[in-house]
Amino acid sequence: MDNRPSTSPNGRPVAVVTGTSSGMGLHTAVALARRGHTVVATMRDTGRDAALRQAAADAGAEVEVRPLDVTDHDAARTCVEGILADHGRIDVLVNNAGRGAVATAEQLSLDEVREQLEVNYLGPVALTKLVLPHMREARSGRVLTVTSVGGAVGQPFADAYCGAKFAVEGFMQSLAVVMLAHGVRVSVVEPAAVASDFVVNVARPDVPSDGPNGPDPYAAQLDAYLARSAGAFANAQSSRDAAVAIADAATSEDYRFRWQTSEGATAFVGMSLADTDGSRVLGTTRSWIQAAK
Repeated sequence: MDNRPSTSPNGRPVAVVTGTSSGMGLHTAVALARRGHTVVATMRDTGRDAALRQAAADAGAEVEVRPLDVTDHDAARTCVEGILADHGRIDVLVNNAGRGAVATAEQLSLDEVREQLEVNYLGPVALTKLVLPHMREARSGRVLTVTSVGGAVGQPFADAYCGAKFAVEGFMQSLAVVMLAHGVRVSVVEPAAVASDFVVNVARPDVPSDGPNGPDPYAAQLDAYLARSAGAFANAQSSRDAAVAIADAATSEDYRFRWQTSEGATAFVGMSLADTDGSRVLGTTRSWIQAAK
């Protein structure tokens, strides 16, 4: 089986990266361009491409920017068809676009749950489906989906987010062994806390502390969780370092289904993967939501 990336007519493999206006996506696009890929960087609003273009220029690299909202599946098909028409192939897909949400089940509307599934699950699934026929025919290609340690470890007040990330990991893991027989490598990349705009864009519950149904029963737990999270993100991995790990996974000669971007992420994910009865994870995360006495 030949797992080396195929090349475009200009002799360079073609990589598509979603969610590149900031953070890990931005730096992943630049890192892959520096490693010799023709990079098509997508984002919802191409008017926000200045930071990416500046980072690429600073690195002496070039990226091509195209609009893409991963929740618009018709637009995704048009985008993929356009890339194939212009470049002849797609050799690497990095499903990076994502959005967080902080709320527990009772605080979530079903629309908010659906939004998490649209962005973090159905978006990557739809794009993956679009590129697979071309990779399969070429018997070469790589699909990397940036999930999270939250794709392996359920965490307080991340019900909808972790649910979507668990779902996409299950989808990709089921797909991976089938596609290996066709020369296509399917993997997930699991960052832990990463300093990026992702945190700023996290949806939070709009729950009054003392509403018509009485005091918010989750307020103290949420305050404790947010305080702990603030500490974690104050010492977070940089988005640039996380992107290097993603680019390493995309270009490695060795295949793994599951990659992490830091030693901390590896240790955290390992806690869940070895936790056959679930007690270790619950014992650890329970402390995150205990109010200070």
